[in-house]
Amino acid sequence: MKMKRARQVEMFGDSMRGPDLLYFERRLTKDGYTHVAGVDEAGRGPLAGPVVAAAVVLPPEPDRKILDGLNDSKLLSEKDRVRLYDEIHRHALAVGIGAVEADVIDKINILQASLLAMKLALESLDWRPDFVLVDGNKPIVTDLPQNCLIKGDRRSLTVAGASVVAKVTRDRIMAAHHETYPPYLFHKNKGYGTREHIKALASVGPCLIHRKTFGRVSRYLAGK
Repeated sequence: MKMKRARQVEMFGDSMRGPDLLYFERRLTKDGYTHVAGVDEAGRGPLAGPVVAAAVVLPPEPDRKILDGLNDSKLLSEKDRVRLYDEIHRHALAVGIGAVEADVIDKINILQASLLAMKLALESLDWRPDFVLVDGNKPIVTDLPQNCLIKGDRRSLTVAGASVVAKVTRDRIMAAHHETYPPYLFHKNKGYGTREHIKALASVGPCLIHRKTFGRVSRYLAGK
């Protein structure tokens, strides 16, 4: 059966900020939702590689090891991200991953690919949540009730957890791609348009995992 986009539940205004990163989860628990999934993506900006999303379901009152330093993955060091990635997998009720590759990004655009990756991550959970907190301002296609949180990875522990899992997962994917495509130094830049990456594009042209519709890549296609 085709999934319908759930009506977004307008519970939280964009300006609302909880006193802690469990504010929204605790409010949902009071409203009868027992298992809340946070969903976030990583890799909208790079010139190469997939966009990767994660969905995380944490216990109602997570272990303090998860709370210790968990925040938006972009604000964390690589060492802290890896530590928290391990703690999340150790304590979470469920973790799901979704990825959309570069060729699909080129076909449907990066926004739609990001929403699709989040949908796939949610569907891959082996523990069905009863509410979804989505990072950003665009709802995803699901039959579950959901609410979007702008900068949710800095406002919700569950979304922050998804942010970390998505980022570490994608970084490891790009490190593996370096073995196949060494000129671009994907293990270092993770597909972002660094000076060394652009220099390699100018020298050898795009590879199979480059996003051909991105302007900084398409200009080098003719000379490949």
